Amino acid sequence: MISIAYAMGQGGAGGGQGAAGFGGLIPIILMFVIFYFLLIRPQQKRTKEHREMIANLKKGDRIVTSGGLFGRITGMDEATLTVEIADKVRVKLARGNVATLAQAGPQPPAEKKDTEETDKS
Repeated sequence: MISIAYAMGQGGAGGGQGAAGFGGLIPIILMFVIFYFLLIRPQQKRTKEHREMIANLKKGDRIVTSGGLFGRITGMDEATLTVEIADKVRVKLARGNVATLAQAGPQPPAEKKDTEETDKS
């Protein structure tokens, strides 16, 4: 009687094991799909936009380097840029070191005339 129970138990477990193996694979596939859409795809998009921005640089553009320096492009080469970071201070850097284009900052307010003189009159 015991030998019949063992024979039935092993045969039933062996048939269900194939379905359990595929069921264990579904969460791994689902995790890969989630990682692709949340991490890999957005990073590829940012990389593509950065490459296009570097390819479209021209003289006079204001840039920010990956080191945090702000400057204006004064010269260009296929692999390097000449950037003026202060009056008569120019540095050469690789195109890949450009982080972003700098936004044109707000203009400093125009100096106000002395209102005290007009108030006394």
